[in-house]
Amino acid sequence: MFKVSIIIPCYNQGVYLYEALAGLECNSKDYEIIIVNDGSTEVPTLEAIDDLANKGFKIITQENAGLAAARNTGIKASEGSYIMLLDADNIVERAFIKKSVKIFDLQPQISVIYSDAVFIGAKTGIWEVGEFNLQKLMIANYIDACAMVRKSVFNELGGYDSEMKDIESGWEDWEMWLRIAFSGKQFYYLPEVGFRYRVNENSMIEGIKNSYEIRNRLTEYLHKKYPAHLGHHHIAAHVIKRFKPHPFKFIIKLSMLSWFYKRYQKLLQKNKIIGGI
Repeated sequence: MFKVSIIIPCYNQGVYLYEALAGLECNSKDYEIIIVNDGSTEVPTLEAIDDLANKGFKIITQENAGLAAARNTGIKASEGSYIMLLDADNIVERAFIKKSVKIFDLQPQISVIYSDAVFIGAKTGIWEVGEFNLQKLMIANYIDACAMVRKSVFNELGGYDSEMKDIESGWEDWEMWLRIAFSGKQFYYLPEVGFRYRVNENSMIEGIKNSYEIRNRLTEYLHKKYPAHLGHHHIAAHVIKRFKPHPFKFIIKLSMLSWFYKRYQKLLQKNKIIGGI
């Protein structure tokens, strides 16, 4: 039995696979690597898949079924107690895997471990994710799929929601984090760089960001799936309620929060204003 199973779904991203696997051992005693070829059609990817198979990497090939289904296939075939979710265009730090295993071993109440990241590709810099906050997660996803999860969590709650691909793939990780959080399980934030996140202007996520239609349909799907927890209309109603009585004061406060945060904090400490919006 392996401690960790590293699951890498791949659909026509073979150009990045070798980078994703850099520093990882094919025949490690501590972890296994499962690459799920989700019906790739591009020649470079197929050649990379064949090459890696010849080198001894475990490859599972299936008809194209979407990101969620590919992850589920890898998880189902895994032997490890802990699942390392790694997209084919990202790069995980081995230190993150080792530290996460220690945390899981010592703290059985922890279900998910995530970290900061370094941007690569079309963007550079550090992505500081921050401590877990359920309210923040309910507004928008801020935790990338590249994280460690106990396999028992998937066994209990089920895998990724493959039905979301009928709308658009890309938000399955957010749905998974919400499902885990709503079940009362604990997240652990490791405040250091655990992986390198590739920003590609032609990626699936960038496509979602640029389409109001897709975002609205995905948001509606999640709100209908979790009606007792989600609903952006409640946020809008709250802001309108605060804005209407004193619109000028509201705008001043919003401006201070945006550009004069230190001054805002001083006024808050002196109870001159009410916190929040």
